[in-house]
Amino acid sequence: MKKRFGLALVAAASSLALVGCNAGASSSGSSEARTDMVVAHTAEPANLDFTTSAGAAVPQALMENVYESLVRIDQEGQIQPALAESWDLSEDRKTYTFKLRKGVKFSSGADFTAEDVKFSYERVKSDEWKNALKSKMDVVDSINVVDDATVEITLSHPSNRWLFDLASLVGAIFDQDGVSDLANKAVGTGPFTVDTFTRGQQIVFASRDDYWGEAPKLDKVTFKYFKDPVASANALKSGEVDVLANLQAPDLLSSFEKEGDKFKVVEGTSNGEVLLALNNADGVFKDKKVREAVMYALDEQAIIDTAWSGHGTLIGSMVPPTDPYYEDLNDVWPHDVEKAKKLVEEAGVKDQTVKFTVPNLPYATASANVVVSQLEAVGLKAKVETQEFPAVWLDKTFTNHEYDMSIINHIEARDILTVFGEGYYTGYDSKKISDIAAKADEGSEEEYTEGMKQVARTITEDAAAGFLFLFPNLVVTNSKVTGVAENQVSDAFRIADLGWE
Repeated sequence: MKKRFGLALVAAASSLALVGCNAGASSSGSSEARTDMVVAHTAEPANLDFTTSAGAAVPQALMENVYESLVRIDQEGQIQPALAESWDLSEDRKTYTFKLRKGVKFSSGADFTAEDVKFSYERVKSDEWKNALKSKMDVVDSINVVDDATVEITLSHPSNRWLFDLASLVGAIFDQDGVSDLANKAVGTGPFTVDTFTRGQQIVFASRDDYWGEAPKLDKVTFKYFKDPVASANALKSGEVDVLANLQAPDLLSSFEKEGDKFKVVEGTSNGEVLLALNNADGVFKDKKVREAVMYALDEQAIIDTAWSGHGTLIGSMVPPTDPYYEDLNDVWPHDVEKAKKLVEEAGVKDQTVKFTVPNLPYATASANVVVSQLEAVGLKAKVETQEFPAVWLDKTFTNHEYDMSIINHIEARDILTVFGEGYYTGYDSKKISDIAAKADEGSEEEYTEGMKQVARTITEDAAAGFLFLFPNLVVTNSKVTGVAENQVSDAFRIADLGWE
């Protein structure tokens, strides 16, 4: 018997948060006639091509806005139809038959058909894709075009996570004639096009008159990028921007709360685990004993309190509480300075200096200062090398693995198997978890949950990395902005719902 899915398919997933902004008018003026908005972000994309470059900034800007997948995740954590209006799952749980929406066009004017699905997903599995997240599509065995509006995708084995993964950037549908210059030109089926992209400064989105779905509330949305959190906060106060997508200076919250009639402050959760990454494959942290010393040295609550003004959640693993296989693992490595000192002595690394590469992002630099102090207290020295993000950090730390320790916020949904997978920059020995993960993926829903809990616990107990805290979603907006949700737990920063009172 086949299972039929449509609008009511519930995913055991976290919901995605959306926030928006305004385009350069005073916040004190009337917004009734406004059809534009500006949103302030911190980490800007190096280009517009998430197929060949890593980092969350590109899919954050383009997914659900310019590019769409067959499915998407809504705020209630449900998998909803997007370019597919419905789908069947075969009795053996291996073949999905998707019924596609008719009348959908790419921004180039080309019709969207099943051939575009086949082209896009086979391309993920080709050498054209360089992004490590492409592994989420490894389970696909074959893709068969039945007709223009029907496509069958057969997996090599049943998979509990594939349909959810399809809502991420690997599920993006491309125009077959629109992939020659992805770094500079994005052609999708979404409600917006990229009007202009000025690297390091802004992306301007223009709404489409011929979009297949509900029309966006705004004609233009601009993502403006600020490296300085104080500058972005001042830009909101002056009316240069309308929304701070995620406030990067939590100590400034009180200044907005005092002016409640002008601004709205929303605090929610995210899918971003702030990771103290340790190079498991090379250098001092190849020794588990040294990694254990770091775990005991860390006082994560002190890091949250000092670096992020008490905002954030302790999680103890690479799994946020909104995922079905979350388990509180904070007790695995309690703060214990004496144990840490003893391990440092036993490993023979007292007063040894480790290379600590830190991206020039506010949460990373603030957290790094506290980490350095805590490591010094147990006999480890860390030499901080601040790196420009994304260009330098992605090149030296992420790609070339030229580091001992780093800090980064991994915001992609359910990315534990990627971050601790084979060949990733953490250098973790994925053989320790690969069989467990594979068995869980093919099993029942209960087996999937229990298996992934085991994966997370194995990684935590192996001291593979320090899980400093779950990044909060601190949103501040002009009080007249609508369509802002409090949680951000997916790749996309959806702008079609944003509007003005």
